[in-house]
Amino acid sequence: MLGVLAGFFVVWCIILVGMFVGRRGILGDNARQVLSGLTFFVASPALLFETLSKARLQEVFAAPLLVAAVGAVATAAIFFVIVRFLLKRSMPESLVSSMSASLANSANLGIPIAVYVLGDASYVAPLLIFQLAFFTPLFLMALDSTTSVHRTTPLRFVLMILKNPMIVGSALGLAVAGTGWQVPPLILQPIHLIGGAAIPAMLMAFGMSLNGSRPLQAATARRVDALVASAFKLVVHPAIAYVFARFALGMEGHALFAAVVTSALPTAQNVFVAASRYRTGLTVAKDTVLITTVVAVPALVGVAVLLA
Repeated sequence: MLGVLAGFFVVWCIILVGMFVGRRGILGDNARQVLSGLTFFVASPALLFETLSKARLQEVFAAPLLVAAVGAVATAAIFFVIVRFLLKRSMPESLVSSMSASLANSANLGIPIAVYVLGDASYVAPLLIFQLAFFTPLFLMALDSTTSVHRTTPLRFVLMILKNPMIVGSALGLAVAGTGWQVPPLILQPIHLIGGAAIPAMLMAFGMSLNGSRPLQAATARRVDALVASAFKLVVHPAIAYVFARFALGMEGHALFAAVVTSALPTAQNVFVAASRYRTGLTVAKDTVLITTVVAVPALVGVAVLLA
């Protein structure tokens, strides 16, 4: 338990440094975008490649992947029914809201949490692979079919997946693990050094993003949507994951803890990117990302206490 709390302490320290740096403007106005770009396109793919190249495939493509899929799909489906038929939102807005309630921040917070709290970045790999290769593209295709902008063809759908640097880094790492090939140290060392920049850069960029945001404005008329979506992401999603993992798959111990923790991660920031692209659900996406992000670490500590 002390090790888990120590991991959260490290994460929050770096986040607070990012908040301070962002508030003081030490790195300039575009620092968050630069750090986010560095982690997404360069450092995180390197970290995922190195981590997954040493992983055992039967542990990645097994129970954790199934838990990630069932938890996310069930959460999205239940919330979609609520927001579409009870709150009576439009189809595109309901889809974006369902993304907000079920799509986890598997990279910017997932990787640091996996490293410092769970002890290994590979614990977040099943969730990351499921979301990037299937869940997010599926939502985007649904949004394409219900709006008149950015129609996606099957070819664009495949290219959307293949062009994602996280998927490329993960796929290459899994290929190395599957073949048993040992990457020469001369090649692995620079990859290791580049990947080492991912976690601190992610957390500092995340800390910078927390400055100046004010969620749940009365004028938006979407307070209920955002609050319910946040509750689904931080409570319902990990609860479904726990029940399925524990009673359907018989998982226990650290494996069960890892499955629930990764399910309790906050809403992914790319939900807001999707909302901006399709010009719908912007308020719910923005507010849910902020609320779940601020509350996530205390919520994850609660998960650690309950499952310790």
